[in-house]
Amino acid sequence: MKKLKNYYLTLAALIWTIGMSAQSQKQLFDFGWQFTHNGTTQNIDLPHDWDIFEGSNSGKGATGTGGGWFEAGKGEYHKTFSTPKGELVKLHFEGVYQKAEIFVNGQKAGQHHYGYTPFTIDITNILKKAPKSKNEIVVKVDNSEQPNCRWYSGSGIYRHVWLETMPVLHIAENGVFVTTPDVLANKAQVKVEVTVVNESQTNRNATVIVGDTELKVAVDAGQTKNVSTMLTVNNPELWSPENPSLSEIAVKLKENGKIIDNQTCKYGIRSFSFDAKNGFMLNGKKVLINGACVHHDDGVLGARAFDDAEIRKVRQMKDAGFNLIRTSHNPTTRAFLDACDSIGMLVIDEVFDGWRTQKNPYDYSTVIDSCFRDDIQSMVLRDRNHPSVISWSIGNEVIERKDIRVVYTARQMKAAILEKDATRPVTEALCAWDRDWEIYDPHAEVLDVVGYNYMLFKHADDHKRDPKRVIWQTESYPRDAFRNWATVNDFPYVVGDIVWTGLDYLGESGIGRTYYKGEREGESWIEGGQPEWHGAPCGDVDITGWRKPISHYREMLWNKDTPLYMAVKEPEGYHGEIKQTMWSVWPTWESWTWNGWEGKPVEVEVYTDQPEVSLYLNDELIGTKQVSRDTEFKAVFTVPYKAGTIRAETGGRSVTLKTASQPARLRLTSDRSVMTADGQSLTYIIAEVVDKDGTLVPEAALPCEATVKGAGKLLAFASADLKDTELYTSPRTKTWKGRAILVVRSTQKKGTVSVSIKSSLPTATLSLKTK
Repeated sequence: MKKLKNYYLTLAALIWTIGMSAQSQKQLFDFGWQFTHNGTTQNIDLPHDWDIFEGSNSGKGATGTGGGWFEAGKGEYHKTFSTPKGELVKLHFEGVYQKAEIFVNGQKAGQHHYGYTPFTIDITNILKKAPKSKNEIVVKVDNSEQPNCRWYSGSGIYRHVWLETMPVLHIAENGVFVTTPDVLANKAQVKVEVTVVNESQTNRNATVIVGDTELKVAVDAGQTKNVSTMLTVNNPELWSPENPSLSEIAVKLKENGKIIDNQTCKYGIRSFSFDAKNGFMLNGKKVLINGACVHHDDGVLGARAFDDAEIRKVRQMKDAGFNLIRTSHNPTTRAFLDACDSIGMLVIDEVFDGWRTQKNPYDYSTVIDSCFRDDIQSMVLRDRNHPSVISWSIGNEVIERKDIRVVYTARQMKAAILEKDATRPVTEALCAWDRDWEIYDPHAEVLDVVGYNYMLFKHADDHKRDPKRVIWQTESYPRDAFRNWATVNDFPYVVGDIVWTGLDYLGESGIGRTYYKGEREGESWIEGGQPEWHGAPCGDVDITGWRKPISHYREMLWNKDTPLYMAVKEPEGYHGEIKQTMWSVWPTWESWTWNGWEGKPVEVEVYTDQPEVSLYLNDELIGTKQVSRDTEFKAVFTVPYKAGTIRAETGGRSVTLKTASQPARLRLTSDRSVMTADGQSLTYIIAEVVDKDGTLVPEAALPCEATVKGAGKLLAFASADLKDTELYTSPRTKTWKGRAILVVRSTQKKGTVSVSIKSSLPTATLSLKTK
């Protein structure tokens, strides 16, 4: 089986257009900006999110509980650059949140409203003509109309910017479209469609070269022309999550015997289908979908979309046993999808949260009729070559669902997708907040696969009423993991479950929280919100990357041969009377340290697909329990707490938890030792408070201060405590549950990076290299 050797791809490997001629170039435009906000100007490099530098105002920020109480506002980005060579010069923005206006040399070059879709601005005629003349670009960002999003959006140019030059006759942006219409074990047909653009004032004749095939193309002035060819691949290696095999195709454009443009495109050969009888079939095999909803933020980095952060996010979901990610509720980044392709992760690519009826006063409903078609097609054109993408999603829990006109809107959006890609099904996440459900049948009829948010209990009646309907649960409560796995396992027309959520995230403050009696009661949406919180702890994985017990349980349900796992439920009353909310699970920890609870009962949970589990405390047998589907593949033991070592055994495997003694040192663990000296490479370092034997001290709340010197700089330092008011960009934090995370960004210089963390314990140090 072909496997990717290095998941942390270099930036160059993520560039979708490579191998440029002298007339066609693409340059990263992230460095050397000046940013002005609230009267203060500073030098910055992109990606940038000014919210994350300002922190949450503890219930007073303009974005409210949905946005994590951050302030947003307005900002301006300035940069000077020399006039490049090229017949056409364009700026490509991967994402600006939001309402961006672009000015070059004092003239308005363009604008873009939606903060989650990429856009390109032609600046050719505004540039100073003399070679190497200095030009100034100003990007004005207005995120002051709040609230406009139901989760943390961030503010600013938070994704990459590119400076592009090209001839007036060129291959269109996203102009190579590769599909695999016929896939067999011994042969695959690969269709390559190429769009050529003529931005000159004269008609042009050229040749498109795809492999060994040459296609003549005549393009009138100011027009585009499509050509296509079919290639045969013998004995193809098929793409799947288990074997994410990718191929590459080079397309060249030749005029008068000279190559004037080219694009290199990665793609995967695979076939898939959905139907109510067989479920989801990938390359002729049935696959059960175990999915996670994921918001766009990167936790402690805010909205800043570094490629390494996007790759890490996908890797975390893969390691947690998921095989699909839903990009809730907006288009993701190209780097994220590149990672899904290369690591092996299916994707539902979603474009909008709401439609014409507002969820927030300044959300997409204010511009939908003028923008939706362009925004949908921007996503589809950019993402349609990714083999990981198996469905387009047009919306989520739209407010106007009881208005029959919603069916017309759904049809409009589906039609906009099909104009650019008819190879994938269209879905949408439907829900009901009352007893009405069957009235949505005309809406569901528009969709190829119907998304159910928290409504999977309706599946049996719906199947009787519409036996051809294909269903997946596009959002579910974490605590319903077993019930949802069982439904997907038992009913082929239910193809998957997608939990809310895979990762803890910023905004939607307090969703998934547990709390103690005496704290503010209620869900996140109560009047006044949850001002103590700036994020949602409903994920299977927290923002430091620690997998919660629910994550290991879910992995065991969906994947064979997962490791034996054991955790302990926090005893009622240990910190107080525990209160739960709709998306929470009972607080459960990888800990056998419950000081002061000696002799009192604790519940130990063991997750396994083996038939029998034995539990030992200090080598004495506590008991043996049978495990099966009837026990939901859990063995639960009630044990009087006693310090020492607790051990679970089954099928020749064992797992232990040990009582921690006093904190002795900080243990630093990095995800890499060598960074790329490109100013974009990241290293994630986990800091853990451990005792003399290396056991995590789970209640350690240790104030720490980090220093980063040399060829790197500190990007973030934080714990997973979503109530901590310390800035994520601060060099100071306090460990929570004994852990914190430090993120280092490389500079553009080769050398050594020295990291040190001071606390009341001995200073911990770590060294990295950049090259």
